[in-house]
Formats: sequence, C-alpha cells, structure tokens
Amino acid sequence: MSIVAFIPARGGSKSIPEKNIKSFCGKPLIFWNLQELQNSNVDKVVVATDSNKIKEVVNSFGFSKVSVYDRTEKNAQDTSTTESIMLEYISSENLSDSDTFMLVQATSPFTQTSHFNEGLELFKEHDSILTCCESKRFSWSGGEALNYDIYNRPRRQDFQGTLIENGAFYICSVPDIKSTKNRISGDIGIYQMPEYTYTEIDELEDWIVAESLMKRFVLKDNVSDFSKIKLFLSDVDGVLTDAGMYYTENGDEFKKFCTYDGMGFQLLQKTGVKVGILTTEDRDLNRRRAKKLGLDFDFHGAKDKLQIVKDLCAKENITLDEVAYIGDDVNCFDLLSHVGIAACPKNAVPKIKGIPNIMHLERNGGDGVVREFVELFID
Repeated sequence: MSIVAFIPARGGSKSIPEKNIKSFCGKPLIFWNLQELQNSNVDKVVVATDSNKIKEVVNSFGFSKVSVYDRTEKNAQDTSTTESIMLEYISSENLSDSDTFMLVQATSPFTQTSHFNEGLELFKEHDSILTCCESKRFSWSGGEALNYDIYNRPRRQDFQGTLIENGAFYICSVPDIKSTKNRISGDIGIYQMPEYTYTEIDELEDWIVAESLMKRFVLKDNVSDFSKIKLFLSDVDGVLTDAGMYYTENGDEFKKFCTYDGMGFQLLQKTGVKVGILTTEDRDLNRRRAKKLGLDFDFHGAKDKLQIVKDLCAKENITLDEVAYIGDDVNCFDLLSHVGIAACPKNAVPKIKGIPNIMHLERNGGDGVVREFVELFID
C-alpha cells in the first residue's frame, strides 16, 4: 500500500513558455510542490513529462522521493486530458489496487506539506478528496443571482460564501480511477484551503499576482534577507559572459560582457555594498574588465574560491552569511553552498541549480544576470 503523488508537467505551454520550470520566486515553478511533497507523508512523487529540459531540472533538485515518468507523445498534446496521462501511468507502472493516488498541479504552488498531510487524513473518511477555498463573491448567471438574495444583500463578514475548486490536489484510490476514468468519484470530501490559494497560474497576469501572494503568505518567513549583505561577488565566465571563447583569425581571444552588469556593480556600490569578481581563469582581459568597472576586489586564478572568500571575510571583519555570490558551474559549488545568498543564471549546470535555497535567476549568463540580481537586491 503506497501513496503516490503525481504531477503532470507537459513541455508545451502556449500562454507562458516553459511554465513549469520558469523561475517563480527564485525557483522553478515545479520546485515548490516537489519540496513540500518531499517532506510530506507520500511515499513516491512522480513528474510525468515529455520534456527533457523539465526532466533535467527536476532531477537536479536531488529529492529522494521524486522520479520522472516519460509520458507518451499521444498523451502530451494540447487536447490531452489529465485523466489520460493518469491512466497511462497507472497502467504502465501497474499500480496496486491498494495504492492511493494524489494528483497535484504545479500551477498551484501555494500548497504546503501540512495541506498534503491533512488532505490524506481526510481521505480516510471519504472515497476521494478535492481541494477548495471559500470565495465571498456574489455569483450571477443570466441576470439572476446564484448565491444571495438581492433584496437582502449580506455584509461580507456575515456572508457564508461559496466553496470553489482551487485545483491544488485531488486524492482517490487507484481502482476508483480505473473504473470511473476520473480523478474523483463516490463520496467526495472537501479539503478547504486559504482563499489566496484560488489563484492558479495560467496567464502572465496570474504569474505577477501569484508571486506577490506567495511572498506574502507562504514565504513571509523565508524571504532572502538582502539587508544583511555587505559583500557581493560574481564569477566571470558563464555569469558576466555567455561562457563562450571567441578567437579572431590572428588568434586573438576576446569575450562578450554585458554593460548592464557593469552598471549593476555600480548601483550596488552606491548602497554601500562592496563588490568584486572571483574567477578560476587568470587572463589579462578579465583584469582589464575589473579595472574598468572600478571593483573593490578582483581575484584571478582562484582555485579554492571558498577559502579565498573566507580569508576576505576575515580581513573585512564580516561573515559568510553577509556575502552574496552568483556562480554557474561546479567550481562554484562549495562557495555557493556556504554564502548568505547564493544565485545562479538560468543556464547554470544542474548541480548548481540543485543547491538548497539557491536563487534561480531569469536571465542567462552574459545577458545581464548580475543586473537582474542587483535590481532584486535594491527592491
């Protein structure tokens, strides 16, 4: 008898490209549900996708309960139903009739571990469970009020409201899903969630609203504390550049830097934060760029980045918790794992993206990723 949490994550998305792995509050959208499910009472978490990119991102998190199921092309179309991929997985994996199946939607990132666990407890009393939230909005259809008396309009505080399905998760038994070909059936219990969880992410406008709600209600105690940062450092190749090495016919080497990043360093310095670069390479062109930017520190040929920053912290009389760093590759792993605020470009390698609590930025290296971080910092 197992509890399987199942998240459909199709690669195609018309309204918001790559929606399931687009950065949401500093992490890929799908991360939030996976993190909470990892800590819940479910036994196994399955992400069903047709996208190698989504597969790579999900695996990069390193959650022990999470695995990826390669859904068929047939059930990954715009017209494919959620039930079709549920039934495909149940049949393909030959799930036991004693198993509990929880459908979870990545577009509802507000769901927390306690919600999943309490929903599972409620399931013991019903044939299936769906999640709803209370809405105190007056509903109309065809010129008629559906849920209140227009001649006796209640005050909001006296109005019982209406329960609306929020799509966060559904729980049912495997045999009931197979027999009804539906996510819920029989005696349906309702697990009520807070009103803000009604917001689902289907359009870009929803995204903006949802991030604001996430920060206010879910992440209120976990928002990165930029105010403590006294030193900001950045890797060079793959962060300040696109990681490309360009050569002329004469063999001259050059790199492409983004001027927006240069202004980002200056904006941080104006706030009193010291800035610098830290690179494994030892090249004159990196030195010239550092000099032009007027950085407070520039380290070249850095083999042990963590030790260099530890020594710098001792000199500056600060701690690693007061350092922010952006890196993109495995030689940044140790430092990113120890600083107060760690961030990475969108195209960082999976091992870096999987560092706990690292900020996933929207831009690629060389496209102004430092400026993006600085703007978050200043805001």
